[in-house]
Amino acid sequence: MWGQDRKTDEQLNEGEVNAEGTTEKPVQGTEDISAFVGKGVEFKGTISYSGTVRIDGYLDGEIHTDGVLLIGEDAVLQAKITAGTVVCKGKITGDIVVKEQVKLRAPAVVNGSVKTPLLSMEDGVLFNGNLEMAQPVSQTSLHSVGMITPTGVKRVNG
Repeated sequence: MWGQDRKTDEQLNEGEVNAEGTTEKPVQGTEDISAFVGKGVEFKGTISYSGTVRIDGYLDGEIHTDGVLLIGEDAVLQAKITAGTVVCKGKITGDIVVKEQVKLRAPAVVNGSVKTPLLSMEDGVLFNGNLEMAQPVSQTSLHSVGMITPTGVKRVNG
């Protein structure tokens, strides 16, 4: 009875065991959550942080971080988001600018523009807006790349 619900150390390290007895890996970034906005909580304003924050409630405002933003299935955000990484299963209305990657997991709904170098989206996600994807250009690569002009290629700093 009591002992049947206990997980072994191996199961805790590898993830959760579901009803079918298979192991599920934890969501990326969930192991180091700095703050949590729970279901039923409403927040209005600006959040600035480093690390990982999970939101399962309602947020109206702005989020600024170089870290990870986890948005749960019950979350509703009306926000301008600037982050390192965003993993979303909830609803976002607003613009999203991300330095590393955006992961949209079903049943996410995104209404707004997204700017990110890497985007992954599962079947069942609704995305309505603009997408801009560009790799960040380092200063060293600018020195070795030529500039194309109407008359041909002009070497920059070379």
